[in-house]
Amino acid sequence: MNRYGIHGERGRRGTTALLALTLAGGLLLTGCGGTDDASNGAKDTAADSRGGSGPMPAPDRPRGEGEQRHDGGTSSGGARESGEGEKNGDSREIAPDPDYLSTFALDVDTASYGYARRTLSEGRLPDPSTVRPEEFVNSFRQDYERPDGDGFSVTVDGARTDDEDWSLVRVGLATRPADRQSERPPAALTFVIDVSGSMAEPGRLDLAQEALGTMTDRLRDDDSVAIVTFSDESETVLPMTRLGDRRGRVHDAIDGLEPMESTNLGAGVETGYETAVEGRREGATNRVVLVSDALANTGDTDADSILERVATERREHGITLFGVGVGSDYGDALMERLADRGDGHTTYVSTTEDAREVFSAQLPRNIELTARDAKAQVAFDPETVAEFRLVGYDNRQVADEDFRDDRVDGGEVGPGHTVTALYAVRTRSGADGHLATATVRWLDPDSRTPHEESGDVETDALDGSVWDADHGLRVTATAAYFADALRTSDGGYDHGGGDDHGGSLPGAPGLSELSERADGLADRTEDEDLRDLAEAIEEANRLA
Repeated sequence: MNRYGIHGERGRRGTTALLALTLAGGLLLTGCGGTDDASNGAKDTAADSRGGSGPMPAPDRPRGEGEQRHDGGTSSGGARESGEGEKNGDSREIAPDPDYLSTFALDVDTASYGYARRTLSEGRLPDPSTVRPEEFVNSFRQDYERPDGDGFSVTVDGARTDDEDWSLVRVGLATRPADRQSERPPAALTFVIDVSGSMAEPGRLDLAQEALGTMTDRLRDDDSVAIVTFSDESETVLPMTRLGDRRGRVHDAIDGLEPMESTNLGAGVETGYETAVEGRREGATNRVVLVSDALANTGDTDADSILERVATERREHGITLFGVGVGSDYGDALMERLADRGDGHTTYVSTTEDAREVFSAQLPRNIELTARDAKAQVAFDPETVAEFRLVGYDNRQVADEDFRDDRVDGGEVGPGHTVTALYAVRTRSGADGHLATATVRWLDPDSRTPHEESGDVETDALDGSVWDADHGLRVTATAAYFADALRTSDGGYDHGGGDDHGGSLPGAPGLSELSERADGLADRTEDEDLRDLAEAIEEANRLA
């Protein structure tokens, strides 16, 4: 697996055979029995690809001796967590190894895009380290074909950029539509709510209280809710309570929340999981929902020990974590890492509309899981592809040889989700024929039985310009180019220079042109989400 793929003809020998064996192995392994409890418990002894840059040892090197980067290079020293070590988790400066495979854990987080919008609305450019392109891209729902049952559909398409021989290739994965409320399993939700002094800022605790109150009225009678608060200490305000005719009790607990003192995030997480375990319901979706600005400053502030607690409870009890970030000052890296270790995902809310959407629509609708430990692997054809680059997913990387190792952690995905991965691909001159095969592998959330689904794309799919492509691909390209501009490695912002500035994506327009294209998309569709994107790009262009 690498970031920039292949240079010239290096590594071409034997790679075709490797791809054939890899794909054949997938056919043989599809439908095999699920892992046993010992295998599930071994996940955190293998490479935890979601908790950091991802230790990916070469086949002949013991684990831990080096870190294989997203571009296939290695560096001395052990694996690093997201946000530590190399700037932005990016490794553009590392020379790539020959490799035609790209493997990563699926990700449905959107917090990075929401936080960037909040920062821009306050007249500030976001810190490049908080910009994760895949979360920008996945903030926009796509119209991929949906599968009939659990699992995924796979859609692969692409189009040419303005740079010669460079294209953008989109891998789209979709789960079945979300069931109606009456058809999903019951939920046991433990809300862990930050009531530290910093949460007194408008748009933090007050926002959460309003949204939680609305959500309480929309959950079903057979759903259960518990509430834990934390400031300098943690407290279980409401034990796990079946809603039924007890909604008033839940509302009273929510209305009584008040900001207090410091932020003992570690205590909040520990008490939250203890409460979730005590109230755990068989046959229900058991989830911890952490609402915080993630600015830990009291008690256990060591990220690793907090993360270990989350990982242990996930492994032993199957309790997933949903992180909801709030506040203009926000501990983005810690919240993301907590959700990664908790087999969950993160989002960010800054307005009443955001909060209502997250708590009243997204959370109740997507309580159910349809896939556990989902990973994707894209095999590029060495006959047609000269080099490639995965956009984002820097801390979701998985070693290629671990794609079918079900002890290695992947991503958890629910119904109604779409996941998009975008690649910049340089094709060989005159290339014609098969371009790539994308395969997604996941475990059934109940039986742990592994399944796979694949999709292919040919070079003739790249005939047109990306700006004349399918609507969804244009939205994906716009979001990816925007994120790439915001995370330019030298901190500069390119107003119109394209790919010669700071390692931006091939064919990248300047922010001025990108703003115009986003405006056009929003005008044609009258889509409020695209209007928000256009306004964010316009503000970034003004500030740059």
